Amino acid sequence: MMRLCITRVLTATLNLWMMIGAAFAGADAAAGVDPTFPGEHWQTKRPDEVGLDQTRLDAAARLAGGRGCVVRYGYLVYIWGDHTKASDVASACKPFYSHLLFEAIEDGKLAGPDEKVIRWQPVLGGLNRSLGYKDRQMTFRHLAYQTACLGFEEAPGTAYDYNDATMGFFWDTLVNKVYGVEWKDAYAKLFGPKFVEPLQMEDGFGFPTSGPKAGRPGISPRDFARFGLLYLNEGRWRDRQILASELARKAVSEPLPLSIPRTRARPAETCHPRSIGGGGNQCDHNGGYSWLWWLNRPARDGKHWFVDAPHDMFMALGHGGRRGVAVMPGLQLIVSWNDAKELHVDRELGNRVLGAFSRAAGRR
Repeated sequence: MMRLCITRVLTATLNLWMMIGAAFAGADAAAGVDPTFPGEHWQTKRPDEVGLDQTRLDAAARLAGGRGCVVRYGYLVYIWGDHTKASDVASACKPFYSHLLFEAIEDGKLAGPDEKVIRWQPVLGGLNRSLGYKDRQMTFRHLAYQTACLGFEEAPGTAYDYNDATMGFFWDTLVNKVYGVEWKDAYAKLFGPKFVEPLQMEDGFGFPTSGPKAGRPGISPRDFARFGLLYLNEGRWRDRQILASELARKAVSEPLPLSIPRTRARPAETCHPRSIGGGGNQCDHNGGYSWLWWLNRPARDGKHWFVDAPHDMFMALGHGGRRGVAVMPGLQLIVSWNDAKELHVDRELGNRVLGAFSRAAGRR
């Protein structure tokens, strides 16, 4: 209770400080703001100093619920709730693994995303004889697009199966086989050097090393915003190109075509991988799934998933949108949250929330 009271006081104090002087700021307050990167700690500015409307930010945060923060031009400009608490982000962590996939390609560990997985997982060779040994054709692209169809009748690449058991198979293959790192060492050898240290994450990085959720990190909203900022800057962090810009752009710009159907979920032989969360066939891609990121693209009804949010927005989302980070490149805006309402599966609510945050930046 004491921690909660202190958090509320600190949140109110910081937001109040961000508002001081707002009455003296002109309409073009954001003009001339030099984009930056956080160091050990975030640099802060008032919302009006970066062209954001405090009232609209307040309304968006109340509607979203939970806790989170807003970053613009690399400055922390708005918070609600405890934005420093590191906790599980569920499936919103999946883009960390497409990042690791692309780094493995850059480093020559893989020939490319279309390399066959059977090289690393020979067990695939004996599965589904009656289906023409379909799993022998599985590639890393299929795993990173959730079109591997492991355990279902469709051939890899022919249907979308949002499947947390297949995701566990992907993580184990990538980390344990391709990188050659055991889970007990994965933080020290992979996640620390590739994410926590270069991005100077400041709130800890929960990292299970055993059990079904091994490799499913916990992260605070303000640290998750750093990962979003990395991709906003196309893989660059300060003067270091952490991931090649063409690969960072690729990750958030190549959605599955609507011609790829959702799996019919007819069971087939599998190798019984661990699930990192739920089951299979959890949702459709709706034309907005790119290398484990979600994009705001036209869905099967012909409308953008979030019609009132920027069409260039990309997101990492978990637990139906209760946890995530949204990056709006055209606005240089990042919104990061946890313990919120279901801002993805509740399409109407998510549209209201993310549309409100973008309107705070003057988008009409």
